[in-house]
Amino acid sequence: MVQDKILASSFRDPSGFLFEADGKLLRQVNTCYQGDYDILMSSGLYTRLTEKNLLIRHEEIPGHMGLNSGTYMVIMPEKVNFISYPYEWSFSQIKDAALVTLEIQKIALQHGMTLKDSTAYNIQFHHGRPVFIDTLSFEKYTDGKPWEAYKQFCQHFLAPLALMSYTDIRLSQLLKLYMDGIPLDLTSSLLPVKTKMSFSMLMHLHLHAKTQTKYESRGSAGKNIKIKLSNLAALIESLIGTVRKFKLKNQSTEWGDYYTFTNYSDKSFAYKKEIIDRYLKEINPGTLWDLGANTGEFTRIASERGVNCIAFDIDPRAVDSNYNHIKQQGITNILPLVMDLTNPSPSIGWNNEERMGFKSRPLPETVIALALIHHLAISNNLPFSKIARFLSELSENLIIEFVPKSDSQVKKLLESRRDIFGEYHEEAFVREFEVLFNIMAKEKVIDSERTIFWMKRK
Repeated sequence: MVQDKILASSFRDPSGFLFEADGKLLRQVNTCYQGDYDILMSSGLYTRLTEKNLLIRHEEIPGHMGLNSGTYMVIMPEKVNFISYPYEWSFSQIKDAALVTLEIQKIALQHGMTLKDSTAYNIQFHHGRPVFIDTLSFEKYTDGKPWEAYKQFCQHFLAPLALMSYTDIRLSQLLKLYMDGIPLDLTSSLLPVKTKMSFSMLMHLHLHAKTQTKYESRGSAGKNIKIKLSNLAALIESLIGTVRKFKLKNQSTEWGDYYTFTNYSDKSFAYKKEIIDRYLKEINPGTLWDLGANTGEFTRIASERGVNCIAFDIDPRAVDSNYNHIKQQGITNILPLVMDLTNPSPSIGWNNEERMGFKSRPLPETVIALALIHHLAISNNLPFSKIARFLSELSENLIIEFVPKSDSQVKKLLESRRDIFGEYHEEAFVREFEVLFNIMAKEKVIDSERTIFWMKRK
C-alpha cells in the first residue's frame, strides 16, 4: 500500500490539490470549488476543451473521500508521462504553450468562465503537444471583472518570448530564477528600444511594467478596474496576435548546425544508425533518454520502435529544431528539452521540492549518449570515473560513443586550450566504465575514428 500524500508542487490553490494513493495520481476538489467545478462540467466547456485536446481528461471517482473532510469530488486525471518545466522548453514550445493558454481563455469566456491563473506550470507536453493540466484553474466569469491572470501571463509567456526573440535565446533560463515569471520591469529594461515602437509590445510589456510598478507601490493595482466582456475578448485577441508574431532572430548557437559540419560521411552516418538500431532491438526498452540529442536524428530511431523518448540537449536552437520537426511529422513519443548536463535542472521552489530536479523524475530504462563524452571530459574537465557514476545512476542500459583525440571534433576542442588530458583514450575510458558496467557489445563506426558501446549496469 502506497502511503497517501499530497504532491509537493500542489499546495497553493485552496480549490484542491493533487495526491498519490495506491500508485495512482488523484486530484481532490474541495467543497469551496464545488460551484465552479459544476459549471465547468455542465456548461460544455470541459467537453469542448478535451475534444480539442487542450485540457487533460479526467475520470470522476465516485465515493472517494479524499484526504480530508473538505472533499467535494475526487478525480483521476490522465497520466502525463514526464513532467517538464518552462526553463527546459525551447522557444517554440513556450510559444505553443502560450497560444494554448490563450485559446483556452478565449473558449472559457464563451462558456461563462475564465482562467483565474495562467502560470506556465499549468501546461505539460503530452503526446507531442502542449495541454493544460490544472482542472481547477477555471472560475465563473463576473461581468466587468478584468482578467486577473493577465499579469501572470505576461510574466510567464510574453516576457521570455520577447527576450528570446529580441535579445538572446538563452534568456529563457531566467525562468529558473524567477519561478512566478520574469518581472516586467526587468524584461522592459533588457529589451531593445525598438520594441517600444510596436504597439502590442509597448502596451503588454513596457507600459504594463510601468503601470504595475506605479500601482503596486500604492497597494491598489487593479482593484477598481472594470472591463467589458468585448474589451476583454479584444485583449485576448491582441495577446494571441502578439505571441504569433514572435520569431527567433538569426542567432547562431554552438551546436545548432552540428550535423552540417560533422566529420561523418554518409556511409558512416548510416552505419552508426544501424548500430544504434541493432542495440535497441536487443534491449527493447519502453523509455529512453537521449543525452546530447542535438536535433534528434538518433532519438528518432528509438521513437520508430515505439519507445517513449526524452531528447535532452544544451543548445536551445537545436532543441527548437527538434521540436518543430516532430510537430510537423506528427511524432508523439519524443519530448525535446533544453538541459545542461554539467548543471542540470535542480530541485527548486518551496523547500526545494516544488519543482523536481533532473534525476528526481522517473528515470528511463535506457540512456544513449552519442558524441557526448568528449564534451564532458575535455570541455568540462570531467574524469571518466565521474561520468560513469553519473550515467550509472540514470539507467540500467547505456549506449555510448567514444570519440578519440584523433577525431576532428576533439581536435577542434583542443585548438583553443592546452592538452592536459593524458588519460583521454579508449583504454582508460573502458577501464573506468567497467567498474560500474558490463560491456555487452562494441563496434567501430566504419569510415570513422569512433566506437559505440552497449553497456549494462552491474
